[in-house]
Amino acid sequence: MTKANFSNLPMTEYLWNDRKRWLGMPLSFTKYKLSEDRLFLEKGLLTTRSDEILLYRIRDLSLRISLGQRICGVGTVCVVSSDRSLPQLELKNVKHPREVKELIHQYVEQAKEKRRMKSMEIMDNGDFDYDEMDPDDFDN
Repeated sequence: MTKANFSNLPMTEYLWNDRKRWLGMPLSFTKYKLSEDRLFLEKGLLTTRSDEILLYRIRDLSLRISLGQRICGVGTVCVVSSDRSLPQLELKNVKHPREVKELIHQYVEQAKEKRRMKSMEIMDNGDFDYDEMDPDDFDN
């Protein structure tokens, strides 16, 4: 049996990361991270759970900032995706929520352009699974 060599795998570089905050302070075990192609959620202390959404699957972004959040300088970025395991994700109580939403939006658009999804997105009613597409179904 051979030993796996993980040292050759590239490290994921994060463009943004934050924690869920309480009264504006990062006193939570819920972490959010953004890379060029994925949005990550990790939560838990003793048992951690990690989820991720591929950016090209994000369908909608919205922002919610309550009065209490404004006082603490935080807000909630709401993400709606076509990901079956995580269709809705709320990045709760993150600092600079407007900037975070815009950063995610920019990278979502880039991810969709790389996959040439712009024109297909308009026709999509939410039932289509892009991962099941067969390239032979399209005429070149």
